Amino acid sequence: MADIELRLLVEAVYLRYGHDFRDYAQASLQRRVRQAQQRMGAPSISALQERVLHDPGQFAELLQYLTVPVSEMFRDPGYFLAIRRHVAPVLRTYPSLKVWVAGCSTGEEAYSMAILLREEGLLERTILYATDINHASLGKARQGIFALDAMQGFTRNYQQAGGERSFGDYYTAAYGGALMDKSLRDAITFADHSLATDAVFAETQFVSCRNVLIYFNRGLQDRALGLFHESLAHRGFLGLGSRETLDFSAFAGAFEPVSRSERLYRRRAELS
Repeated sequence: MADIELRLLVEAVYLRYGHDFRDYAQASLQRRVRQAQQRMGAPSISALQERVLHDPGQFAELLQYLTVPVSEMFRDPGYFLAIRRHVAPVLRTYPSLKVWVAGCSTGEEAYSMAILLREEGLLERTILYATDINHASLGKARQGIFALDAMQGFTRNYQQAGGERSFGDYYTAAYGGALMDKSLRDAITFADHSLATDAVFAETQFVSCRNVLIYFNRGLQDRALGLFHESLAHRGFLGLGSRETLDFSAFAGAFEPVSRSERLYRRRAELS
């Protein structure tokens, strides 16, 4: 019954709101829906479905559980260090750049990328897109306000990621939190985009999508990787999360590793 109820719920969400969770990894989705059911006081998944169908506010609350808006700045510092060493030198050869942070959650990854690009002398010539399906998360990301007590950990990550300045230069204490510098906020275009249903919107030189594919089944992973491959310009770069890989995907042969340990890849040249 639980499996049937879950399938009906995600189908209802897709038909009512256009958010497609039908190809998310079943075990993870089941766990998150159960948590939402308990926290939202619904006696069953079917009862949760009825609420969500008739009350957009209830769907907005459910979406917080389905999309797991959890991140931190310069998460996995070695990844950003590898970008400085292997990706930035190539990006400097372009007169202008487009960089896409897919699945940006509440913005930590996007601001980390903006800081790195600034320190590498690239931000001023870069259009930086950051996308997610969660409108509430995007709203928080646009505000650029993070908990003050998180700054110590973010600072440590930044330093390990090869940071060149004092991390405090990039934010001020305001509104009971840490407000990111306005120049960084203005440099990022936050937008709604679904890897499950939407198409490519720009040609990019670098796509960073970390800790998103682990929540997809194989078919949806291949769809997302297809979007990234289509979006990337000739010899563009792709970055994935520490638990994600191109191995065994439909696009394993379309990329070559730049730093296998840090999940950085480069699109192979097209054969003429």
